[in-house]
Amino acid sequence: MRKLIYAINLTIDGCCDHTKMIPEVEMFEFHTDLVRNADLLVYGRKTYQLMVPYWPDIAKNPSGETKADIEFAQAFDSKKIIVFSKTLDKAEGKNTEIVRTNLKDEILKLKQEQGSYILTGGADIPSQLIQLGLIDEYHFVVHPVIAGEGRRLLEGISLEEKLQIKLVESKTFKSGTVALHYLKQ
Repeated sequence: MRKLIYAINLTIDGCCDHTKMIPEVEMFEFHTDLVRNADLLVYGRKTYQLMVPYWPDIAKNPSGETKADIEFAQAFDSKKIIVFSKTLDKAEGKNTEIVRTNLKDEILKLKQEQGSYILTGGADIPSQLIQLGLIDEYHFVVHPVIAGEGRRLLEGISLEEKLQIKLVESKTFKSGTVALHYLKQ
């Protein structure tokens, strides 16, 4: 059974707005490794539209970009993507499929398929997946920033009981950003 991994960047106060983060090479390398080793990416419409066409365009025309950006773009552009959306008319990505069926049923089906792991990011779809108890691993990359505003991780989520997770690894980057790796208990 494939694992479902959730990875996201956060500020210390839980903001998950990508514009509040500190861009750095080590963070890009960390996320590039996660993407490179996944065989499927799962997003909602908003996250998908933040990522596509931005990263595929860099993969196609990398002039002027950093090495870290190019490597992430190439890893991202090579992956199959599933977008859960009721409003997206068509997918721009070459390896993208729009799914309008039941999120829980589709993820359970995808987890049964052969492969390394499924990677998800963003806020809305992962929050629903957490509520459904379908996330197996969490990678929180916490930036040394107090945003004071913006969208918060798991905003509006309602769990029937608290979710216990176990820290299995941490890594501190030169900037003070910390990557935390948790497993579902």
